[in-house]
Amino acid sequence: MATNKSASAKKAPIKTKAEIKAAQKAAKLARKANKPKRFAQIREAYTLTRERDSKIGIWIGGTFGLTWALCIALGFIFGSPIYATVISLPVAVLAAVFLFSRRAEKSAYDTLEGTTGAGASVLMSIRKGWTTEPAVEVNKAQSMVHRSIGRPGIVLVGEGGNDVRSLMLDQRRKMERFCPGTPIIEVYVGDGEGRISIRKLQRHVQKLPRVLTPAQMREVRTRLKSVGGMNIPLPKGPLPKGAKVPKQR
Repeated sequence: MATNKSASAKKAPIKTKAEIKAAQKAAKLARKANKPKRFAQIREAYTLTRERDSKIGIWIGGTFGLTWALCIALGFIFGSPIYATVISLPVAVLAAVFLFSRRAEKSAYDTLEGTTGAGASVLMSIRKGWTTEPAVEVNKAQSMVHRSIGRPGIVLVGEGGNDVRSLMLDQRRKMERFCPGTPIIEVYVGDGEGRISIRKLQRHVQKLPRVLTPAQMREVRTRLKSVGGMNIPLPKGPLPKGAKVPKQR
């Protein structure tokens, strides 16, 4: 009996390890299942782009075919057509993907341009190292200020008419009170002098000089959690034209 007990005691750890491995494998499969498929993302992006750019398929196919044909022609000139055909295939795919990404980006900005809340949509698409609180200041004329926090500091982005400057001033005073010493950058979205086009907003924000350390940035985020934003039922993404901003309670 003692021998049987000792044998079962020795077998127990092996069973535990097997269960751990099974649990790890199940967790890995669950993570993979939760991740959106890359092909599905590309297909969704293509569908959305085609709604505004009906010739996107022709452009992609033409770019792929022209690039491949040009590379094969160069292969014939230099006496290596088979080698050029194989090597140029990924080059043609890369050219088609590059064209698609550029036209998809243009289509997305065409959709956003001129809509209320477009600045927030662009800012919220910057995920790595940035957090954005949309519409922290809003008035009846639908002018608004969005607040982003990153390594450059606190970036306040205003969009709307000239009345947005008073909203920007109010938000700056709040930030100076809650986060003294933190750099505060003001950015105005739109056309005209002193404003940044919606197409250049993301690049402009990402190029700002990094001042805060990761620890300082986390501290700023923690402090501003208590401040929050406007408690209004704004939908995600840009508001449709003519939509009214709910009154603040």
